[in-house]
Amino acid sequence: MNSNERRSRMAAPGTAPSVRLAMVAMAALVALSALSVAPAAAGDNRGFIYGHITTDSGREYTGFLRWGTEEACWDDLFHSSKVDLPFQDEVDRKERNRRSRTHEGTAIRIFDKTIKLGDVSSITGTPSRVFIARFGDIERIEVTGSSDATVHMKSGSRFDVSGYSNDVGGTVHVDDAHLGGIDLRWDRIETIAFRSAPPDADPGAFRLRGVVETDAGTFEGFIQWDKEECLSTDLLDGHSEDGKVSIPMGQIRSIERRGRSSSLVALKDGRSFRLRDTNDVDADNRGVMVEDARYGRVTIGWGEFERLTLADPGPSGRGYDDFPKGRRLHGAVASTRGAAHQGEIVFDLDESEDWEILNGSHRGIEYDIPLRNVAAIRPGARDRAEVVLGNGEELRLEDTQDVSGSNDGILIYAGSGKPTYLEWNDVEEIRFD
Repeated sequence: MNSNERRSRMAAPGTAPSVRLAMVAMAALVALSALSVAPAAAGDNRGFIYGHITTDSGREYTGFLRWGTEEACWDDLFHSSKVDLPFQDEVDRKERNRRSRTHEGTAIRIFDKTIKLGDVSSITGTPSRVFIARFGDIERIEVTGSSDATVHMKSGSRFDVSGYSNDVGGTVHVDDAHLGGIDLRWDRIETIAFRSAPPDADPGAFRLRGVVETDAGTFEGFIQWDKEECLSTDLLDGHSEDGKVSIPMGQIRSIERRGRSSSLVALKDGRSFRLRDTNDVDADNRGVMVEDARYGRVTIGWGEFERLTLADPGPSGRGYDDFPKGRRLHGAVASTRGAAHQGEIVFDLDESEDWEILNGSHRGIEYDIPLRNVAAIRPGARDRAEVVLGNGEELRLEDTQDVSGSNDGILIYAGSGKPTYLEWNDVEEIRFD
């Protein structure tokens, strides 16, 4: 934590705990003021996933969609695994084999999952990759198997995906305007077509927004608590001195970590409870996700989390039509050997469009940054990279394949011929247009 962050977020060492808590609360209120725009009309629905589902029986359902009890909004992330990796074929087989041997046995962590970089498909001979997209960047999904799908992007590209998360193979809840709620099994679904909700459609809840304070700084935006609760009607469970409680998130003013085993939960009506013994309020919490406009999706682990202060009801976020169509990555790549290349870019022999996601961590915080928000990337020493955002902010990210020596390298298509390939260690800077 730098000195400015420390002065803005906490009292000097030795300050009485009551004074420190008051200062923390004041800092949160100041940050919340940035979120305090004019209250949205009741039932604001722009940010909620909406669509039309056709099942293999021919029945159709239209309404607000939710992936299980988790993703419900357009900027939430859809995860699976890519089946095909066509850009791997642009690097000769000898180089691919050498890199596979180099990475064999190496493992990294992404989204709380351990992935072995040396794992190779027995059919393709290439490592599998995680597919990540915001729901707002997807046009439609065709279900092709019990844990398989073809994802059609707004950009016109399509990806065959399989497994990896419960986003493929789980259930999709539909709040059909005429039928009511129904949970559809993945293997019963034929297609999911996304669209904007009608202006008068009521989602029946408001989206959670707030400020999260951590050892690494303050983050503000839309909240997904424990990677799940994101709506006012979702419940936070815990055991109090008087028994188990299940509190609607919309009734909560703040949640403050109290060590590994409990949290102090303050309600909007002025009451507070010390809760324990569930993963909503202790160290088994899977992470606090914040949709922070500066970065994209930020995930904060329990050890880094200090306090969440929730805002009053407000706008629900960007609507489906606010997500651009998507385009190929384009820019300039400078080599450590002095050469410069310009054209269409494929990053890590995988990401080729601006809706795709750059992963990395900084001071224990995980970042999922759309590449359209990235201005430049500069590989650095010790398996890390400097990432310059479009707003000018710089982050030093590490711990993932995207920003380490495990990156498979860069392709630059300057024309109709064969692309230029640069290994990660040969890249000085990538600058996107």
